[in-house]
Amino acid sequence: MPFANFKVPEKTLTPKQKQEIVTRTTELYVEIYGERARANTMVLVEEVADGGWGISGNVLTLAMLGEATTTDTSDA
Repeated sequence: MPFANFKVPEKTLTPKQKQEIVTRTTELYVEIYGERARANTMVLVEEVADGGWGISGNVLTLAMLGEATTTDTSDA
């Protein structure tokens, strides 16, 4: 079963953007493995709490990266 796991900073994606990740990732697996992969492809989009991730030994936050958080979740 093809499986993709995306870890993203919390509240940076709308529901519509998450759906796009799932759809496009599934399509990519179908391109590679053929149509048989569609029914078995699992895509997990995990939101990591702010400050719960880092790089090069440093904890990162959205404020440190100058990112604006997405608070509008009306795009279902």
